[in-house]
Amino acid sequence: MIIGVPKEIKNNEFRVGMTPGGVREFVAHGHTVLVEAKAGDGSSFTDAEYAAAGAELVAGAEEVFARAEMIVKVKEPQPGEIARLRKGQILYTYLHLAPDFEQTEGLVASGAVCIAYETVELPNHTLPLLAPMSEVAGRMAAQVGATYLQKPFGGRGVLMGGTPGVAPAQVVVLGGGVVGTNAAYVAMGMGAHVTVMDINIDRLRYLDEIWGTKIRTLYSSKHNIEEAVYAADLVIGSVLLPGAKTPWLVTKDMLPKMKKGSVIVDVSVDQGGCIETTHATTHADPTYFVEGVLHYGVANMPGAVPNTSTLALTNATLRYGLAIADKGWKKAVAEDAALAKGVNVVGGKVTYKEVADVHGLDYTPLESMLV
Repeated sequence: MIIGVPKEIKNNEFRVGMTPGGVREFVAHGHTVLVEAKAGDGSSFTDAEYAAAGAELVAGAEEVFARAEMIVKVKEPQPGEIARLRKGQILYTYLHLAPDFEQTEGLVASGAVCIAYETVELPNHTLPLLAPMSEVAGRMAAQVGATYLQKPFGGRGVLMGGTPGVAPAQVVVLGGGVVGTNAAYVAMGMGAHVTVMDINIDRLRYLDEIWGTKIRTLYSSKHNIEEAVYAADLVIGSVLLPGAKTPWLVTKDMLPKMKKGSVIVDVSVDQGGCIETTHATTHADPTYFVEGVLHYGVANMPGAVPNTSTLALTNATLRYGLAIADKGWKKAVAEDAALAKGVNVVGGKVTYKEVADVHGLDYTPLESMLV
């Protein structure tokens, strides 16, 4: 199979879909890998490294899309990239279609086979291709929050760990999954007073077992959310419903009761956000204020640490990508139920029910497309 790795073109996106090490694996399996020149520069991978791994370097994205049978990316395709997709071509990347009707419509029209990293799901309900970026984003969320709590950046002027005789920052983490756990881990390490909220009692029990009194766990009821958020210096949104739009846990009517200069970092923003007043921002223009509360809504947070992120992402995506290339997408998903859940759009049909439902589109079971 011919695999194409274009340069990412989303605002301030420095990651790349595959490392030179990943290229070497595909080549060892007998596949051809086309890499757009300078695609890896932002992640500190040089053209020379890709060439040494066996990649064929091509001048531009147009040739990558025209020749490749499977496109491997990081972020959702931008309008110009969607226009280059063709019927039957495989797109393997993060999509986050639930809050993005325009992209969904474009992918349906393309006729491509669109496999989303974020909805590949193991039997235990873990998301193996989302997890590495969730780990990065969660750890970054605490760092970003600490930065924006500083007065020159618009925050209250609160130090995460306080000082002797001065209380630390109050950090509330909404959601105790991979993002929330990593956010809590780093915030706790900074010395903050951390509260993790979730509706999954077993998950809260697990966090209690591993961290004890170092953090506080709290059931995510409306009453508890309000009390915690009103007292918070930093709120980190880390709620996820696989493939579906995230529910709002913090509503706009709550903001006037929050501390002026408090900070919201909504990592859930690429699925619609769990804060009603959150909208997607970019690394170039990351923040805005609503009711005196600073909002950070960058939808590709891990793109700020692209070397780490690209290495972690390729570690996770490689084996599924190789299965698709080695067997063809139909056989690969027929043999792997986890990978099958990643298939969101095929040949003009939406094959992921939550995406179809949220956009009011017809749902076509994937099984009917494998005949």
